[in-house]
Amino acid sequence: MKIVIAEKPSVGRELAKVFGATTRKDGYIEGKGYSFTWAFGHLLQLAPPQEYGFIGWRRQHLPMLPAKFKLSIRKVKTKDGFVEDPGVRKQLDIIKKLFDEATEIIVATDAGREGELIFRYIYYFLKCKKPFKRLWISSQTDEAIKDGFRNLKPGTDYDTLFNSAHCRSESDWLVGMNATQALSISAGSKSVLSLGRVQTPTLAMICARYIESKNFVPQTFYQIAIQLDKDGQLFKAISIANFKTQPEAQEVFDKVQDVATGFPNGGNITAVEAKPRKEPPPLLHDLSSLQQEANKKNGFTADQTLNLLQNLYESKLVSYPRTGSRYIGDDVFANVPKLISTLTDHPTFANQANFLQTATLNKRSVNAKKVTDHHAILPTGEKPYNLSKDHQAIFDMVAGRMLEAFHQECLKEITKITIESGSVFIANGTVIRSAGWRSVFNETEEEKKDEENPALPKVKVGELLPIVNKALLEKQTKPKPLYNEASLLKALETSGKEIEDEELRYAMKDSGLGTPATRAAIIETLLTREYITRDKRNLIPTSKGLAVYEVVKDKKIAQAELTGQWEKRLEEIRSGASVSDFKAEIADYTKTITQELLLAGAGLSAQLANDVAVV
Repeated sequence: MKIVIAEKPSVGRELAKVFGATTRKDGYIEGKGYSFTWAFGHLLQLAPPQEYGFIGWRRQHLPMLPAKFKLSIRKVKTKDGFVEDPGVRKQLDIIKKLFDEATEIIVATDAGREGELIFRYIYYFLKCKKPFKRLWISSQTDEAIKDGFRNLKPGTDYDTLFNSAHCRSESDWLVGMNATQALSISAGSKSVLSLGRVQTPTLAMICARYIESKNFVPQTFYQIAIQLDKDGQLFKAISIANFKTQPEAQEVFDKVQDVATGFPNGGNITAVEAKPRKEPPPLLHDLSSLQQEANKKNGFTADQTLNLLQNLYESKLVSYPRTGSRYIGDDVFANVPKLISTLTDHPTFANQANFLQTATLNKRSVNAKKVTDHHAILPTGEKPYNLSKDHQAIFDMVAGRMLEAFHQECLKEITKITIESGSVFIANGTVIRSAGWRSVFNETEEEKKDEENPALPKVKVGELLPIVNKALLEKQTKPKPLYNEASLLKALETSGKEIEDEELRYAMKDSGLGTPATRAAIIETLLTREYITRDKRNLIPTSKGLAVYEVVKDKKIAQAELTGQWEKRLEEIRSGASVSDFKAEIADYTKTITQELLLAGAGLSAQLANDVAVV
């Protein structure tokens, strides 16, 4: 009997359905020479401290550095404390029985780092020695599943993926368990003050931005705006100078030669620059970029978007969701015209899908060397029916981005007119000559939302134009905006470095905080720990979060760049780099941060007395 193990029951049932296996048993389905069983996500975890003899939270136990980690059955909370989940124990017994009977084991957990970890922990906990093969697919369509089973990979091909996942798991345990106990003990806190390898630098980013905004002192400045008339077409220009005081601005304002003061030809055109600009289409979505778009457009949290996308994946409508790649290979690109053809009757995208049927497709998102474990998110070509409003919104973002990515460049003309009249003024405007990819959603681009002139008239150097209006503007400098989920996800990609260019940002993805698959959980953890709260769409630290930040802000545990470098090391382990070197480095770091926090937590309790949100 061939045993197939999936990550969750719904996937196991789908796989069984594809193979025509229909006999339902307790914890598995069998038929056609196969048995399909499943986990419920993580059935096993690294054992808690007490299983290594570290009973209670005591200073003398720290740092806790187990010589060898043990696996423990997932726990559930009861009135008597945490106990083994009986459902997990039962399912593990079923899996063991099936493994013992297996002629072949096929791993069908999610094809990624955590999916590999889920299976391997079960495999090693059950002390199974049988060889296994790996199903590695990027789509849950029937054809993709059948093709994947025809091309099963040796399990050993994914040993380095497991090594990376295991190192991630152990480093999170070492840093998280030790740092949490050290800070909680030294603070004398009655509640748990949780710290973590990724959650703490993320908290630090949110707190630092909040404090910077709170302490920001706005500076008042003045500008002069004028409105000019070119043959009945009005346009606006702003002084290039920012004036520090109103009298200084007023003096210049009075010199502006406008119609009201008897100067019909008040603005002298001194320069005209009209530059064509080609704007390439955006790259395809990975999970992180899709979460950012969904937060901006619909206000979805990162966790909501991931769950909606996972549902679409399991419904065979989109490809693998937890991808960190925004590219596809030539093999996948060959199928793109067919995928586009499935959208020719879409209520929003029909026109552009029909246009692309005969157009030359842009290949900016086609680069096999930049495809990681999975390619960018694409629709599968299956037709969606009766989707909820939220599911439809996410599906449309995936489908629309595919059309954008393979569409033509947007051709613009960016015009800058310089005018003199008592001061120097600039009028900026952008004219779209060919919308190209921007015609898919037909939305106003970000940079044009605040633009003074949607279009500018044709003018020549030396022309004198009437100034029909003028105004003295009082403005204030503004702090950087507080983080929302979209801007935080973007910052996590680059360990807090502000990089706008999407390809440069993508190049740094291996040095980001967490992974696309884990960032939603990081945000939810901070909310659950009551370190941050949501204020409309912004993420705001609580007094508890700020108090913890004050203690850790100068420590390495709060440094985004350091944690980002660890994430890069984990990816290098995936490619065969040394496991022992990384483990030794994490062990040394654990000793350092534990000692630092044991000394730093004194006095924190008083700050935690008022554990309320800071808004």
